[in-house]
Formats: sequence, structure tokens, C-alpha cells
Amino acid sequence: MNGPSMRFLGHSTARLELAGRVVLTDPVLTRRVGGLSRVVPLPDPAQWRDTDLVLISHLHGDHLHLPSLRLIGRHVRVVVPRGAGAWLRQRGFTRVEELDVDGEFTDGDLHVRATRALHSGHRWGPRLTHGPQSEAMGYLLTTPDSSVYFAGDTDLFPDMAKLAPVDVALLPVWGWGPNLGPGHLDPVRAALAVGLLRPRVAVPVHWGTLVVPGLSRSARMSRLLVDPPLEFAAGVLAAGHDTEVVVAQPGEAVPFPAPKDHS
Repeated sequence: MNGPSMRFLGHSTARLELAGRVVLTDPVLTRRVGGLSRVVPLPDPAQWRDTDLVLISHLHGDHLHLPSLRLIGRHVRVVVPRGAGAWLRQRGFTRVEELDVDGEFTDGDLHVRATRALHSGHRWGPRLTHGPQSEAMGYLLTTPDSSVYFAGDTDLFPDMAKLAPVDVALLPVWGWGPNLGPGHLDPVRAALAVGLLRPRVAVPVHWGTLVVPGLSRSARMSRLLVDPPLEFAAGVLAAGHDTEVVVAQPGEAVPFPAPKDHS
């Protein structure tokens, strides 16, 4: 590795190379995710074969996706919200670690802290009580030269400002259906999040990757597979934030901002 880098692999999955570690966020790497279909090309397996660390933001099937974790390998280090560890270990994963919100750990020069998120943490959705439950969260990754905030799934909350400033913010701007339920950022609220986080670079995620089969043919869904990140970028520009928005298509590399000169 020659320095920090990142690549958007689709939905909430990003490959981050930081401080000599390869980190994947919420990996979704297959053609099908439950009842959803992938409408963009699959990631090159080279993008996940050398993974050192997987960060899981919450238990929903499009974020904690067991078939994708099996592709990466059952012995790769996986960090999950507190309460999900035993459930995942029962499915054969051997290096599972749990974090509470505000919990943290260090791996070499990489420091990871779990952050708050406003989103349902139940595996099967907010209206059910059976099955695994844990608190949804995001992650703040820092090295001596850079910082990356991965929001997971969340709605806007004022304490985002306590994370500022960050070099890169990976912010969800939509989902996989024609509507958003509670606990999600849309393009407007994601642009407001930029004002709180003050990132140098903002990357819209959680869009344009998964869809309910058949819905992609509708005019509304066709627009929603394309428009949310563009609307987000327009909102950031209109607000006058000093942030570069990089709209990367699934599979594309994202330019990482140069380290700040602290001399």
C-alpha cells in the first residue's frame, strides 16, 4: 500500500486501505441479497480477497450479509455491534468482536471508534421482537494522517457535529426501494449532515445497487437508481459547504484527499 485509498463497491460497501490495513464496510458482494437483485456489476474478487477487517454497522440483511461474509472467509476479523457476536459465531465465523457505541480499538496505526446511528438494529426490522437485536452504529476510522466516517444507515442527528471535521464521510443518500422508511438519510438530510461533519470529501453510498425485482423497470425506480447522489451533490453545492462531493459509480475508485500539511 502506498497511502490511503478507497473504492465504492456498491450499496454500503467500501474498500478502504488505511494504515496498512484493508477494511471493508458492510460487504454485499453477490448478485442476490435476500429478495433484492443487484443491478450493477459484481465487484472484482481482488477487491475483497485481501481483507484484514470487516466493519458491520447493523444486522439488516443488506448490511450483515452472510453469503458475502462467507466469500471473504470465516476467519477474517469481523466487528459487529454489541449483541450480534454470538449469533454470527453460531454461523461459523471465528474472529467476531463486539463493540458498543463509543467503543474503540487500535490495530497498528489504525484507530476505530463506533459511533451513534439513528436506525433500527433488529435483524428483521423495527416491528419484530424475535431474533437478534443490537444497536445500529457507524464507525470513525482514524490514522495519524487521515480520518474516515462511515455512517452505516442513519438519520440525521445533532451529535454528528462532534465528529467534525473529517477527511472523508461515506453518507447514505437513499436505499433500494421506491420509498425510505424511518432511520435513513435522503439527499436533503445527507446534505445537512455535511454541514455538521465538515468533511473534505463526501461520498454518497447506499444507492443505485439493489432493487426489488421488476421495480427497476418503473420510471420512478429508474430515476431513484441514478438521481439521489446527484441531488445530494447539488444540495451540498447550494449550501456553500467547503466539501468536494465525489459521486462514484459502484466499482469505481474514489480519490482520497491528500494529507494535510501540519508543518
